[in-house]
Amino acid sequence: MFNEKVKSTDTVTSGLVAGTRSGDNALALGRFKMACYDKDGALKWEAEEDNLVVNTGLAYMAGSALTSVTAITAWYIGLYGAGASNTPAAGDTMASHAGWTEVVPYSNATRVACTFATATTANPSVATNSASVAAFTINATSTVGGAFLTSGSAKSGTTGTLFSAADFSSPGDRSVVSGDTLNVTYTLSLAG
Repeated sequence: MFNEKVKSTDTVTSGLVAGTRSGDNALALGRFKMACYDKDGALKWEAEEDNLVVNTGLAYMAGSALTSVTAITAWYIGLYGAGASNTPAAGDTMASHAGWTEVVPYSNATRVACTFATATTANPSVATNSASVAAFTINATSTVGGAFLTSGSAKSGTTGTLFSAADFSSPGDRSVVSGDTLNVTYTLSLAG
């Protein structure tokens, strides 16, 4: 007669890993660069400012990249004036932006087109209008406190998608006079 013995063992191992995240982040940085030239072509002043991409701009980027939001193919740069509080806010839209008021001391028929070159494929990916700078032909004395990027072309218009806005830091507001040319470059960098 044979006796068989069978031995079995179950082993359970468990662990908890908390707070894990991917090491990748996305970062969007926009920047306005302005250069004002007098009627003789001499540089009067320059300003370069990081912008605030407002909520409608963020929603547009996410929506056009990942959902069915229609791509906007025409963008325009506008100027805003001096004030006690030239402060763009995240909730600003073209219809409602209490922190700033648009100024139009230029003879261009509309806000000036911001024509972007094809975005680079490097990290960061950069889209800029530096090859086709937005040139404002100044025809009145005014004070400029900042700039904004929108899909609406009408001067002082309240429709379209507001993408971003930037306020001049120290020394703050800048003057323009008839005969000046104000060149504005906008650059958006997306890095992973």
